[in-house]
Order: sequence, then C-alpha cells, then structure tokens
Amino acid sequence: MLKLYWAPGTVASATGIVLNEGNVHWEGLRVDFANGAQMQPEYHAVNPKGRVPALATPGGVLTETGAILEYLAATAVPGLVPADPLQAARMREVMYYLASTMHVNHAHKGRGSRWADDERSWADMKAKVPETMTTSCAYIEGLIVGPFLFGDDVTLADVWLFTISCWLEGDGVDVSCFPKLAAFREAMNARPSVRAAREKGLMG
Repeated sequence: MLKLYWAPGTVASATGIVLNEGNVHWEGLRVDFANGAQMQPEYHAVNPKGRVPALATPGGVLTETGAILEYLAATAVPGLVPADPLQAARMREVMYYLASTMHVNHAHKGRGSRWADDERSWADMKAKVPETMTTSCAYIEGLIVGPFLFGDDVTLADVWLFTISCWLEGDGVDVSCFPKLAAFREAMNARPSVRAAREKGLMG
C-alpha cells in the first residue's frame, strides 16, 4: 500500500488529490508540524529533509512533489500526462515553474530563515510576497486555456497549481484580478478528488 506523509495546508495535498484522481488505495500519515514532528528522528528516517510530502512506495520513499506525481502518473493514475510529447513538455514547464519560482515566492512569507539569518531580512522577504505572488498569478493567467490549464483535461500541473492557488489569499493576492485563475479554482474545487482531500483534512 502507498503511504503519504502529509501536513494540512501544504503542497502534500497535491499528492493526495492525484491519489484520489485514480481511486488508489492509500494510507495518509499526518506529520504534526505544530509540535515539530518533522524535525524528529522518527520522521527524518522517512525524509531527512524534514518536509512533506513523502510517499512510501513498495520500492522505497519518494520525497519531491514533482517526482511523486510523475511516479503516480506512470504507475497508478494514468491519464494525467498528455500523450503528445510537446504538450507533456508544456505541462512539465508549468510544474518546474511552480516548484522553482511560485512555491519559493510563497515560502518567503514564513520561511525566511532558509535564506537569511538576519530577521530584518525575513520581514523584507515577507513584505515582498504579495507582489511576487501576484506576478506569478499574472503569468499563470496567461497560460490558462480553460477550464483547466490546457483545456478540458486535468494534468499533473493542474493539481499542483490548484494546491498553490489555495494559498493566494493568505499571500495577499486579489484573485478577482485573475478571472481565468478564479474559474480554474472553481472547476478544480468541483472535482471529487479535491472534495475527498478536503474531507481528509489535507487542504488545511
């Protein structure tokens, strides 16, 4: 059985949604971030980075969202990667942007210590988040065909984007300025896989 280590409101919910998309039998193991469980030896034995998600598979543990989603698409949840090589590359183009830029923009709000020791720098990074996340939303808005990123079919990139889009209000973004992104969130929220993730508490 696949086992997903997760914490509420984190990017781990993307993995949970993908698992639900395929009706995969899986076990969710909540990591109590509030009590620092992610920094304890027990969890470091699973993921030495002390972060979520981590997915325990029959062949070992995977720890990065992109790798986990690609593994699930290849083994348990078919249909979430476009068959056309160029479209598949377009999907991954968005995924890499989400991982390397948009998620990092968000992390500057509460994880400044990853980049600087001076707490004054943390405050500066946090203050920049509404601007950088709004810039990211403007970029994403230009990509969305509707109702999902590339049209009628949900891909791995859609699930990842949806997860990050749930953080936007907290990051000071006025989502009403991005009608395609707002409609995208509505379309994703209507999916049974997302509703199931909310019922499990993954969405925070």
